[in-house]
Amino acid sequence: MPLVYEDENLLLVDKPPGLGMHQEGQEHGIVTLLNRQCDTEQLYPVHRLDKITSGLLLLAKHKDSARELSQQFAQRQIEKYYLAMTDSKPIKKQGTVIGDMKKARGGAWMLSKTRQDPAITQFFSCSAGVAKRLILLKPYSGKTHQIRVMLKSLGSPILGDRLYKGNQADRTYLHAFALRFQSAGKIHEFIQPPSEGEHFLTQDCMQAISDYTPPWTMPWPVLHQGNRE
Repeated sequence: MPLVYEDENLLLVDKPPGLGMHQEGQEHGIVTLLNRQCDTEQLYPVHRLDKITSGLLLLAKHKDSARELSQQFAQRQIEKYYLAMTDSKPIKKQGTVIGDMKKARGGAWMLSKTRQDPAITQFFSCSAGVAKRLILLKPYSGKTHQIRVMLKSLGSPILGDRLYKGNQADRTYLHAFALRFQSAGKIHEFIQPPSEGEHFLTQDCMQAISDYTPPWTMPWPVLHQGNRE
């Protein structure tokens, strides 16, 4: 598995799509595989990616680092950026989507208009070739299926995401693109473009990804304090 960065406190990998976090039947999860690959006794995942999602996954090497990083994720101090592709143009080019997540049928979730404990996601959309849109996303919360549900609510389900009515493709086009955070007093900034998926690797899409890089310099709208709580 491709290692992006490693020090005495943490490990960052480029997770391939189709690999789960933990063991499913006879199929080993990413934590077990990385323990074997890196010859470590125990790695601590401090956040998670859906099985379908590729990209940057952060793990701690010891309990103190795990506590520090987990707390930062919980307090929304770690900046996360994702890329998604769709073949259905969203109802707006950019903006913020806020709403509670509620369970739907068949293991899916849906977005509600209420805001008691809302999922908050900001996004930009641009062309990535004929009938394709590349979406840059910045989630402020970490709800289950948050990005997938949010894009479906905009009329733009992720390409390949069959659970949320996305059209069939060679993979589900959701990728954890960038992370920015602090660990042990050091600021870390990582960007990892997708390496799998025929639509991600087209010239038009790679140009669009380049235009979004680095993602933290994009003109993200300022969230009101009430929306952050």
